[in-house]
Amino acid sequence: MRILVTGGAGFIGCNFIRYEIANYDDTIICVDSLTYAGSLNNLKDVADNKNFKFIKADITDEQAIDDIFKEYNPDIVVNFAAESHVDNSINNPNIFTKTNIFGTQVLMNACLKYKVKRFHQVSTDEVYGDLPLNSEKWCIESAHIKPSSPYAVSKAAADLLALSYKRTYGLPITISRSSNNYGPYQNKEKLVPNSINCLLTGKKIPLYGNGLNKREWIHVDDNCKAIDLIVRKGREGEIYNISTNEEKTNLQVARAILAKMEMGEENIEFVEDRKGHDLKYSMSSNKLKQELGWKQEISFREGLISTIDWYLENKDFLK
Repeated sequence: MRILVTGGAGFIGCNFIRYEIANYDDTIICVDSLTYAGSLNNLKDVADNKNFKFIKADITDEQAIDDIFKEYNPDIVVNFAAESHVDNSINNPNIFTKTNIFGTQVLMNACLKYKVKRFHQVSTDEVYGDLPLNSEKWCIESAHIKPSSPYAVSKAAADLLALSYKRTYGLPITISRSSNNYGPYQNKEKLVPNSINCLLTGKKIPLYGNGLNKREWIHVDDNCKAIDLIVRKGREGEIYNISTNEEKTNLQVARAILAKMEMGEENIEFVEDRKGHDLKYSMSSNKLKQELGWKQEISFREGLISTIDWYLENKDFLK
């Protein structure tokens, strides 16, 4: 098959491409505008693969996207392309609306025109909104969405747009919503690589507020395997949560990084909290497990250790 991967030079996208090339003989067409969060260096180990093609383009550029679809006629489109940093969405929401909503619409219009067999929208647990820290509730796919940040709103809107394209136009779509990813090739604006980078450069790990906000953590490899399953075997028009139920506070994550790097808690500093900071996200992935047989393979402890080792061996990436 021909699989078009948008945002493939970013963190999750590049790991997904690496997984696909390692496990299938499909042709991968990577489309990325190479903003600050995307880099060809993330793909240098697959750049010369006979089944890989890179095209620099923005998903909001309707003519460029149409030209790409016309030339390569993809069977499947997997949309990782997105502005994804919550802080940036608070400071400048406009680009999030344009890329995450309009860009998704541009892709789906092209999918309809060129009769793509599956459009997969990569979403986030943040669309469900937050829960109290002491809540034992898990959000299932049919839960009401109540996003907090402009980023989360833009992703929720894209999800709803995809669902509308399925119902109105018959576009064969699927949606995945994953919990917090970590692993190699993640931009240093995110908690894990930022913490490692701070410690390597003699700075303290900055934690918002009291550091007690909770997230579920999933290694990017586990997420990519789940997305692959959904794309190939998931039911059309369905949403699938991808989560591990391994809840950690930001403080616990920071402490785990410090322990691995043999440093003390004096290297943590608490900073002014983020505006509208969500307290806790929690999802059930029972649907994914029961329908498609997915399971978590990498524990947080194992995954964090290997992730830290990767960044220590690839310090130039953080520069």
